[in-house]
Amino acid sequence: MPDRVREQYEAFPYPPRDPRDEAKRLIEGSPSHLMEIDHYVFAGRRDWAKPFRALIAGGGTGDGTIMLAQHLADRGCPADLVYLDLSTAARGIAEARAQQRGLASIRFITASLLDLPRLDLGRFDYVDCCGVLHHLPDPAAGLAILAETLSDDGGIGLMVYGTIGRTGVYHLQEVLRQLAADEPDAARLDLARRLLKQLPATNWFARNPLVRDHIETGDAGLYDLLLHSRDRAYTVPELAELVSGAGLAISGLIEPWRYEPASYLSDGALLKRIAPLDRLQRAAIAELLAGNLKIHIGYVVKAARARTAVAQPDDPDVIPVLRNDDGAALARDLKPGGALTARAHGLEARFALPRLAGPILARIDGQRTLSEIHAALAADGTRLEWEAFKAEFDRLYGAFNAVNRMFLRRAR
Repeated sequence: MPDRVREQYEAFPYPPRDPRDEAKRLIEGSPSHLMEIDHYVFAGRRDWAKPFRALIAGGGTGDGTIMLAQHLADRGCPADLVYLDLSTAARGIAEARAQQRGLASIRFITASLLDLPRLDLGRFDYVDCCGVLHHLPDPAAGLAILAETLSDDGGIGLMVYGTIGRTGVYHLQEVLRQLAADEPDAARLDLARRLLKQLPATNWFARNPLVRDHIETGDAGLYDLLLHSRDRAYTVPELAELVSGAGLAISGLIEPWRYEPASYLSDGALLKRIAPLDRLQRAAIAELLAGNLKIHIGYVVKAARARTAVAQPDDPDVIPVLRNDDGAALARDLKPGGALTARAHGLEARFALPRLAGPILARIDGQRTLSEIHAALAADGTRLEWEAFKAEFDRLYGAFNAVNRMFLRRAR
């Protein structure tokens, strides 16, 4: 990596974090939430009692590293996590956060992911690469390196910038590049602030309410957004091409509802034409329709196992698990004819729930299989043939999985 990028993250570790806050909360998100990894990489079959190796390639100030390490510790998994980042300042913050939590499963290394071939760290079950590829001189070469470190049955959690949702960002980057490319950081930040105050109302950045890093994360966010020396974004087709070039395939995009045109359209004639398209073609249309996907989060696996990597509700022994919800509490609050509402950056979608959504949710505890939930309903007086029950569950699962609140695992 060029010195300019390294210098940026030494001066402005990103995102800004205070290790003392670990006593108050665990920052959770995507990619690398353990439920997502199990669902989109291991088809819900991963035995977390067995050793697990993960690489966090470009760990920054530690959000993904700390979340994954804590989840694994909570499961009692014998884990070996390798944190890799070129910034000693960012690494120091990540290490301090791990120390606050007593997480001993992480090895910290100061290096770029481009250094992986010489580091000889072995193979990994999982790789986190969040917000890094789009800052590399050759993202395709970087992803190819990560693919080489991956075990055959492993996967990668990616985040890259989304072209359409960042409309206006690259216009201002170019202005500032011409006005202040060689100035000291303080001068560049000052010019960026002055420019933001002077933007015409018609400017695309001024008209884009989605991009708020410069408002919410101080100097580090402003620098990362508008003054970065290397930064590119991707559309869904470009991301698919990047992934395919490394011999990989996208197993899931997060959140799924945002990549389905039916989340935005209700006209039957339009939906009829969209229905025959494959998953990624639909995702590309959804991105164009929504206009607010400023990042893309996805899980990718070796292309040969793309069709088998994702858990499916196709077996009575599948166990539905809720991400952060209590099934019984959800059921108590659910009104007849209720719907599930999803919101994302100015858009809202509602997903109709089946008649038995409440009774099914009340019995989802992360332990019961579908057959056991079916039997529990029958024991309480709701007698359904398996096919009727399965149709009800599939509608419920389709809505909750779409908004990233329900996953599946296999009974051991």
